[in-house]
Amino acid sequence: MASKFIKIGLPIIILVGAVVVASSMSGLRKPPAKVEEQRLPLLVNAAVLQPEDLTYRIASQGTVSPKLETTLISEVNGRIVAVSEQFVAGGFFKKGDLLIQVEQADYLTAVKAAEASLAGATAQLEEEKARGRVAESEWRSFTEGKAPALGLRQPQLASALASVQSAEAEVDRARRDLARTEIRAPYDGMVRSRNANLGQFISRGSQLGMIFGTELAEVRLPLTDTDFGFLPQGIARELSIPVTLKAVVAGVAQQWQATIVRTEGVLDERSRVIYAVAELVDPYQRETNAGVPLQFGRFVQAEITGVEATQMVRVARHLLRPGNLLLVVDERNNLQFREVMVARADANFAYISAGFNASDRLIVSPVTNPLVGTVVRVSGDAVPESDPETAVAVKAAAVEAN
Repeated sequence: MASKFIKIGLPIIILVGAVVVASSMSGLRKPPAKVEEQRLPLLVNAAVLQPEDLTYRIASQGTVSPKLETTLISEVNGRIVAVSEQFVAGGFFKKGDLLIQVEQADYLTAVKAAEASLAGATAQLEEEKARGRVAESEWRSFTEGKAPALGLRQPQLASALASVQSAEAEVDRARRDLARTEIRAPYDGMVRSRNANLGQFISRGSQLGMIFGTELAEVRLPLTDTDFGFLPQGIARELSIPVTLKAVVAGVAQQWQATIVRTEGVLDERSRVIYAVAELVDPYQRETNAGVPLQFGRFVQAEITGVEATQMVRVARHLLRPGNLLLVVDERNNLQFREVMVARADANFAYISAGFNASDRLIVSPVTNPLVGTVVRVSGDAVPESDPETAVAVKAAAVEAN
């Protein structure tokens, strides 16, 4: 009987005792203290709206091209007997350099023949002058009064004078043809292409090659009607507007200084833009050799110096909301929308002339579904010491945000 009690009754007694002890201990536990939930103000980043005087920069782009481009064409017939070593694609030359030499034998003969004809005509003229003097002397020895023109051989003298003038013109023509056997560079430049070779027979009108002038380069820069209004006045007349050309050459960003000298004066019917023409002196650095050459055909970005503006606020373009609205923090740290006056906007910035208060600060951090009047906390502002719990919570939120 005792063993049966130990096997069945004792475990029940232990279990009941454990339940009683647990119930007693749970009754002694105090309920958790109720703490009011701390709602932290929204943490944002803000920047002071600081007006400043600035100069507008108008962005454009274009392709570099030579101002001078010439197709060399033969003005004589003959065989090419010499070609300059610089007369190859990409070769550089100076003004007056001999590029191609055409055989001169026939043209030297023509010059000698023309000079001989001139000498004969000159001799004939002198002979007629002498005959005229003799005729005048004979007329006066036999007859008084004015001698007739035919008697003084004036028609023959005029004919001899005309023959001399014709012979002189023929000499000039022969000498010009002789000079044209030498194809010389009309300016400093480089060879774009060559179509003539040594020993080749060319005729009048044959294309010998194409050359570019390297003294000046041009870039046609398209401008919208809006951008056009921010360039200095007098755009249709003589200009001298600074422009910076930028491009990446061999993986390195490079820039060159150019000047807008004119516009093409016609609005493009398809793109509705007007082209300004910028000139760059010595693009291949042949004179100064102090920088990276700007080759013809390279695509460049341009930054044009526009008019000056006073008391403008420049903000990132993405911060300008539809309807020309800016999200700001007022003097009470409340969110507000300000409708501002936009003087100009480009791909990167918006330029604000009016519409904000002096105490406003522009919110530069993203805010999802902002509501007017929402209390915010600007990162970096001092925390009031009268509320230490809020100060600790705000600092913790700032650490998490960063």
